[in-house]
Amino acid sequence: MTNSQKDTLFVLIKSLSKSEKRQFKLYVGRLGVNSDAKFLALFNLLDKIDDYDENLILKSGIVKKQQLSNLKAHLYKQILISLRLNPVHQNVRTQLREQLDFATILYHKGLYRQSLKILDKAKSLAVENEEKNIAYEIVELEKVIETQYITRSMGGRADELSIQAKNLSMQNVITSKLSNLSLQLYGIMLKTGYVKNDIEYKQVTEYFNARLPRFDPDQLGFREKFWLYNAHLWYSFLIQDFLSCYKYASKWVDLFYEHEQMIYLNPVFYLKGNHYLLESLFLIKYKSQVKETLEKMENTLNSDKFPKNDNIQSLSFLYTYNNKLNLHFLEGTFSEGLNLVDEILLGLERHKDRIDAHHVMVFYYKIGCLYFGSGDNRTCIGYLKKIIENRNLKMREDLMCFSRVLSLVAHYEAGMDYHLEVQLKSTYKFLLKMNDLHEVQKEMIKFLRNLGNIYPHELKREFVKLHERLKEYEDHPYEKRAFLYLDIISWLESKIENKPVAQIIQEKAKELIR
Repeated sequence: MTNSQKDTLFVLIKSLSKSEKRQFKLYVGRLGVNSDAKFLALFNLLDKIDDYDENLILKSGIVKKQQLSNLKAHLYKQILISLRLNPVHQNVRTQLREQLDFATILYHKGLYRQSLKILDKAKSLAVENEEKNIAYEIVELEKVIETQYITRSMGGRADELSIQAKNLSMQNVITSKLSNLSLQLYGIMLKTGYVKNDIEYKQVTEYFNARLPRFDPDQLGFREKFWLYNAHLWYSFLIQDFLSCYKYASKWVDLFYEHEQMIYLNPVFYLKGNHYLLESLFLIKYKSQVKETLEKMENTLNSDKFPKNDNIQSLSFLYTYNNKLNLHFLEGTFSEGLNLVDEILLGLERHKDRIDAHHVMVFYYKIGCLYFGSGDNRTCIGYLKKIIENRNLKMREDLMCFSRVLSLVAHYEAGMDYHLEVQLKSTYKFLLKMNDLHEVQKEMIKFLRNLGNIYPHELKREFVKLHERLKEYEDHPYEKRAFLYLDIISWLESKIENKPVAQIIQEKAKELIR
């Protein structure tokens, strides 16, 4: 995400590609009267400097301090107009808005027939591309014009427009209710996380059922189905029903492949749907399908028809590499996964203005897991340290928690006994402050705190005891999530069987039918 402390105009200019900057200068100089315009001089200055400096702007003599705010606002508007005219940013949605504006202008000039002709074509295009909010606006303008442009067919025309308005209004209301529900469930996820007990499960289920609108399944179009699957997906994530997550994420992605033009009109939703599908497949350990889905998504991203812009490129990077890492975790191919690390770090630097700190920390955690799985515990600790020492990470306490627990295990594996004692005290204090403490975490801390009292010849027996206790939670509805962040079971089995943890996970991967 863009740093909010930066100047918005400066950030916008720095986000422009070479072709966008060239088009802006052509747009400004199109009449030959703006070549010395102050806002163009300001644009050229901001384009050259690396950091925003208001004093430097004022010293340049381009503008006085009292006029700077207005000049910046004018330049910002002109850049947006130029970007709107750029073919790269043109899509069906902008075309429809443009046609609606043209029709409105013709209506105000009293050219009713010409206005209605444009509106009729625009309405067909809007309905075809599931732009029903714009379609409703078009019908409403058609109704206004028809009341002034009287024809003999007005009777039938009035009925036709009334039915269209009613149907579009009904579909827009259903879409609004479903999108609201989806957003509210996402808000619950951010605020309280997954359900932790039967009471929370009941509360979330009642909340979901009370807000799910009534509808006729046969009357749902693309948009309504999309938001229906979206709402069900977030509900499934909240209650940790990962099989249902897979079901609704599959429906979401299949919906886009059934309406291919929607992939290119709504690329962000297509990407998010694939990400949730891949995440669901990871959660239910369906590795063959992860490979197939990832490959299909990458083929679509690389096609000439798929839109290319900064936001989409950042999301593509985020979702592609997150799920490539997950695939390595499923297969236990940690050493092979290390080949992705340099690409990921380069991508994080390239997209740093559009990827928030939380997602960066998730990458660090997964990279740390790669090094842990490949036996490089010291490098693992280095990446986990970036998370543990991050004082600005307000969200996702679970990420911080598992980073600390994995760091403890890595310190133990690396034989860093003094550091282990310090880490134990720090982690224990942190966990005591947490509301979302799993039984798995409690058992791990209890075990690690007691390590100093265990004789070497007793260690294997203690590993076996801990393994037996944790196995009870592996399929527990509210505890199983702990194993998704850190495969403690496989680590314990590696200690008991005296094998590398990667080998244990690889052997399990071969046993998976899917």
